Amino acid sequence: MTQNCQLALVLGDQLSFDLPSLSALDPARDWVLMAEVAAETDYVPHHPQKIALIFSAMRHFAEALGERGYQVRYVPLDQPGNPGSLPAVLEQAVAELSIDQVHLTECGEWRLEAALRACALPITWHADTRFLCGRDEFARWAEGRKQLRMEFFYREMRRKSGLLMNGDGTPVGGAWNFDAENRKALPKQVKAPMTARFPADAVTQDVLALVAERFSHHYGSLDAFDYPVTHAEAEALWQHFLDFALPAFGDFQDAMATGEPFLFHARISAALNIGLLDLRRLCADVEAAYWQGRVPLNAAEGFIRQLIGWREYVRGIYWMHMPEYAERNAFGNTRPLPEFYWTGKTRMKCMSQAIGQTLEHAYAHHIQRLMVTGNFALLAGIQPSQVCDWYLAVYMDAFDWVELPNTLGMVMHADGGYLGSKPYCASGQYIKRMSNYCGDCAYKVSESTSEQACPFNALYWHFLMRHREQLGGNHRLGMIYKGLDKMTEAKQDALWTRGEALLARLDAGQAL
Repeated sequence: MTQNCQLALVLGDQLSFDLPSLSALDPARDWVLMAEVAAETDYVPHHPQKIALIFSAMRHFAEALGERGYQVRYVPLDQPGNPGSLPAVLEQAVAELSIDQVHLTECGEWRLEAALRACALPITWHADTRFLCGRDEFARWAEGRKQLRMEFFYREMRRKSGLLMNGDGTPVGGAWNFDAENRKALPKQVKAPMTARFPADAVTQDVLALVAERFSHHYGSLDAFDYPVTHAEAEALWQHFLDFALPAFGDFQDAMATGEPFLFHARISAALNIGLLDLRRLCADVEAAYWQGRVPLNAAEGFIRQLIGWREYVRGIYWMHMPEYAERNAFGNTRPLPEFYWTGKTRMKCMSQAIGQTLEHAYAHHIQRLMVTGNFALLAGIQPSQVCDWYLAVYMDAFDWVELPNTLGMVMHADGGYLGSKPYCASGQYIKRMSNYCGDCAYKVSESTSEQACPFNALYWHFLMRHREQLGGNHRLGMIYKGLDKMTEAKQDALWTRGEALLARLDAGQAL
């Protein structure tokens, strides 16, 4: 009697040994399929380091699966006959290996899952259990709510996980979050720890050569690639963060500094998002560090909130509302993304720093993304889809499920306030408070209407003026609009004129 032969397609962001689709296999009989395909490299111009990370991590994972007894069919990008898309590779493997049943774990991108679900194959889909909250569970939580607030979802996840909870069901420390303690600028005497770096082995060197040859036309450099590509290396990066950076992470997680791309951040989000680290394990380690007295509560809670709060929350919103969510544009923005987002060539020091390190490392931390590059795009009225594509392309950790809601909803407020209760807009004064960027900038952050004035200042007020009909009733912006109304008419006119001039320069293709 012929045994049924099964196959699991493992994607580049599913490199976990306990992946549900892998668990369905008999390693002695069944097959694992992994493939590098052109269609996943160029639907946006992904940063070369991002492509290198995923391909190298995939190749290492395939080797590790083989060592565990799995039969792995691996299709490199440059293999002759590579059909170029995952559905085509899957259909080819099913035919050639006489597969009776295919197993797939939920994808991280609606686009890819829709393409795979359209395949005329016997596919069993598995929920991605690597997340704390499943798609259906989130939908049940959201049902009947006019607006979804992360804070309330986060409290549910704290209760569900038991993380930083007292025995009586109350949060440790008497509050659910300590975000107010996590907004300190970096003092001059505080030095950030050295980050852990991982030299390229032979596998990674081969991948870097392939990427350099095939993707030299993509923005971003390969020179500084030093990311973990195996579970062991990701674990070493995580332990380095626990030992040297987590204690100060809470205080300075919003800080920015010239020439300091990483500061006290973990730099583990890419490894986590592709499966080299486990969410539950990370949270347990952070909680244990707090109970052991190694880190303060604001650091532990702030880190856990990012993982089981924001990360899970935006995934839930993504899968509830795709694909229409990607088309939202509440402000009707049409301005194209300025070229300097791809080159970093701008006189604005904060923007050149954030974009420059992005091109060098495929990395910027959340405040650089939200309050520098994102804030400028919001104030300038850039088309949301172009901003989303840029974030998806340039950041190592960007996958559609996490990038799109954060960018479209949090950064651009393009969903009209469904995700965030107010636009995250700010003048140059916020950047001055949270960084040392303004000290040697070509523009003057203390001025608003002169030719030398920081562009963020006039654009901030211009944004509030032109969207007053939509935002004037927002309770979180009430004091700001009162401040605008107290300005003289001449001051308001000067701000509007300066804002118009700046936008005209963008429309003319000029860098600011």
